[in-house]
Amino acid sequence: MTGSRGNIHGSLGNGTRVDWLSVAVFFVLMALGWATIYATVFDESSVQGFHMNSRYGSQLIWMGVCIVAATVIMLIDTIYYHIIAYTFYGFMLVVLLATILLGTEVNGARSWLRIGGFTVQPAEFGKLATTLALARYISSYHFSFNRVKDILVVATIIFVPMLFIVLQRDTGSALVYAALIMVLFREGLNGWIYAAIGMVVFLFIFSFIVTPTVLLAMIVIICALIQGSMNHNWKAVSIYLAGVAFFSALSFLGLNLALTREVSFYMCLLGTTVLSMVPVGIYAYRQKLLNILIPIVFLVGSIVVVNTVDYVFDNVLQPHQQERILNLLGVENDLRGAGYNVNQSKIAIGSGGLFGKGFLQGTQTRYDFVPEQSTDVKLSTVGEEWGFMGTLTVLALFCFL
Repeated sequence: MTGSRGNIHGSLGNGTRVDWLSVAVFFVLMALGWATIYATVFDESSVQGFHMNSRYGSQLIWMGVCIVAATVIMLIDTIYYHIIAYTFYGFMLVVLLATILLGTEVNGARSWLRIGGFTVQPAEFGKLATTLALARYISSYHFSFNRVKDILVVATIIFVPMLFIVLQRDTGSALVYAALIMVLFREGLNGWIYAAIGMVVFLFIFSFIVTPTVLLAMIVIICALIQGSMNHNWKAVSIYLAGVAFFSALSFLGLNLALTREVSFYMCLLGTTVLSMVPVGIYAYRQKLLNILIPIVFLVGSIVVVNTVDYVFDNVLQPHQQERILNLLGVENDLRGAGYNVNQSKIAIGSGGLFGKGFLQGTQTRYDFVPEQSTDVKLSTVGEEWGFMGTLTVLALFCFL
């Protein structure tokens, strides 16, 4: 078979080719990461100096182990990864399921397995298994994102381990799996799917920032603009928006005058919007404008998403994740509680200025003002010690990679 995919043996036989530029960037980032961890735990009063039982010492050991492992992995013919992909994936699904029942609870998440004196997090190995299974499936001869069946299989490969990890109450690790969706665009996944994902994220964020009425109005306008851009009929879009606004206001005034209890404008706008889909749908069907169904689906889906945000927020996300989101969006401003880490990180980054205070010279870092600085918020150390230019360099390297 010829084409972009080629035959399996040909495409898998390219494992000896190495992108040395990417490898070099990776090693630079790894070195910068290790130096940052060293800076976060550095104690100038310590007489021991450099010692391997510290956090930076263990990190150095794991870096060495990973370099050896990566070398071995590159030396093995990639056809073997193709062969074991599905078996490894199935095995990890069983392990992830077993973790829900037998796992050790850490910080409210049952996502660790204790084996002898060691604890492992199966979700990390699940990432590798999911990636291999996904790569094998989309490299098959007859795969195409134009077929609904193939899209459903890809979604299943990604979302089943995600579901198991959510059931472990480790939502943060589960969200990492969602990043696999982004690389599928290069393989031909329809752009409308990414638009829908972006819409869900947009609605989730703005449901905390604006009132339901404003958010619903924004949804109606966005869906109308999508329709206008597809058919270039801005006059019809303007008439539609004006009609929805007019009849919503009219029903709001009429119902409040006719009924003894007050009716919200949100309910009037929601009712008018839903009813407007009937004549719009009939018109689209008669004129054979089936692409009008896209904004209609967007509109209905958006209304469903908005009305399920509260459930997802209250029942899926962990309490600390809820607090982080509310503080990030400015809904809450608990500088001594949930917002403490973020606020101290901002102070550290801002104090670095343009070029920073210098390596091991950060006061926020040295005096432990920022909690968990060697793990969750290492970038605040980069900002304080290397300033805006250092932070920009690190982010640029990540983007390039």
